[in-house]
Amino acid sequence: MSELHQRIRRTSLHEKIKTVEAVIPLFKNGMSIGWSGFTPAGYPKVVPIALADHVEKNGLQGKLKFNLFIGASVGVETEDRWASLDMIDRRWPYQTGKNIQAGINEGRIRMGDKHLSMFAQDLGYGFYTKENGGRLDIAIIECSAITEDGGLVLTASCGAVPELVQIADRIIIELNTSIPNFEGLHDIIEPINPPHRQPYLISRVDDRAGSPYVRVDTDKIIAIIESKLPDNGRSFSEQDDTSGAIASHIIDFFKFEVDNGRLPKNLLPLQSGVGSIANAVIGGLAKGPFSGLQVWTEVLQDTMLDFFDSGKLDFASTVSLSFSAEGFKRFYGNWDKYSSKVLMRPLSIANHPEPIRRLGCIAMNTPIEFDIYAHANSTLVGGTRMINGIGGSGDFLRNAYLSIMHTPSARPTKSDPTGITCVVPHVPHVDHTEHDLDVLVTEQGLADLRGLAPKDRAQLIIDKCAHPDYRPLLQEYFDMSKKDCLARKAGHEPQLLDRVFKMQVNLAKNGTMKIADWNL
Repeated sequence: MSELHQRIRRTSLHEKIKTVEAVIPLFKNGMSIGWSGFTPAGYPKVVPIALADHVEKNGLQGKLKFNLFIGASVGVETEDRWASLDMIDRRWPYQTGKNIQAGINEGRIRMGDKHLSMFAQDLGYGFYTKENGGRLDIAIIECSAITEDGGLVLTASCGAVPELVQIADRIIIELNTSIPNFEGLHDIIEPINPPHRQPYLISRVDDRAGSPYVRVDTDKIIAIIESKLPDNGRSFSEQDDTSGAIASHIIDFFKFEVDNGRLPKNLLPLQSGVGSIANAVIGGLAKGPFSGLQVWTEVLQDTMLDFFDSGKLDFASTVSLSFSAEGFKRFYGNWDKYSSKVLMRPLSIANHPEPIRRLGCIAMNTPIEFDIYAHANSTLVGGTRMINGIGGSGDFLRNAYLSIMHTPSARPTKSDPTGITCVVPHVPHVDHTEHDLDVLVTEQGLADLRGLAPKDRAQLIIDKCAHPDYRPLLQEYFDMSKKDCLARKAGHEPQLLDRVFKMQVNLAKNGTMKIADWNL
């Protein structure tokens, strides 16, 4: 018996094994399609790549387009290639890749941005496919096995699969035999619509509240296709001096909170975003004084394996294993060691306010910029150009025990060695409001905003977080706005609407945020 047949333990499904060529004719222009996956992990590869080949070979660019719904971003060899071939009409709720970003910002791809936990829920409610009766035409799900009862054993992520299979009219399974059987690594809670949903019985990071499998109506499965394609993987950013300094400020802050009784010695469950700063923080914790730590997050990067190896991290709950190619080799090569310490959950559970609040998560994420009153922009450069999307940062920052955002104080550009300030008078797009953030950090310092009124927050952010090249400009603006607004008895959160975006306007016109003065 082949490896594929062994992985499909419901033998009646063997008759549904097909080649990828057999399913290509099923896909019609305008269909709404759902994929498994969350970051470059656990996403279908064989069918999307074959469809792209079909479009390219037959000159169907712009003639075979789909509405694409995925838990988050996936590998560039799939969705980004689809974007390059004009195969995407609508895309929800988060993406990465130069071609798909270009398509969105040029108006060729309609994208909607949404908090990830709410996306999965609203997708299940049928909000995104109202024109299709709330249904998806086809869902393509990567699995590592199918149980005797027809349950789907997912691979390196959970994403929005429980919602996808509920509303899909037809399901195609890509069964990946090139990777281990992930059976036992998932905790799937089946979506139930209001008003009689049960509470999520999760009071510890390692609690299991659901099933290791995704239950599915096997009559919907129209094809099972063998895959031997690995996840594309996400190479992680190396730590630099800036990210190292930010990590040092955060770890010192944790020590202070422990010493003052506001955090236990083993902290609280950690959520960390992606990128060099997140890696630096995790790397610092792996070498730091805290032990018995736990993680409740969306994505595990390679540095999490270092964290496990340090003996400081006991357990991690995640949506996705977003490792590099080398990280996946390391995880698979030490399967027994790592798999016993990891549990994967759907994003509608991992990002849900209920367990985030109950567990008291410490949320740490990186914005594009934040302003002097602690509003943060995570998505739109200049207020208009989409990068990736809000992802799950808002789910965590709105509900965490501690909500921390960290960024360099400035990002260098070709024309300016200091570059663009990441601390501005007002962000041109607000993803996270002042009401949600507790702590802001740059390599310059850390501003603990808890319990501070707006003007006190602003002064602390300027003093602690702004780059020295921009600090005098920000101080001048703040002083001017206070004088003007307080004189008009409108000074709770002073802003000068005719000048508040002068830095951003100057950047667009002259390539720098360094302005001569605040005069009109």
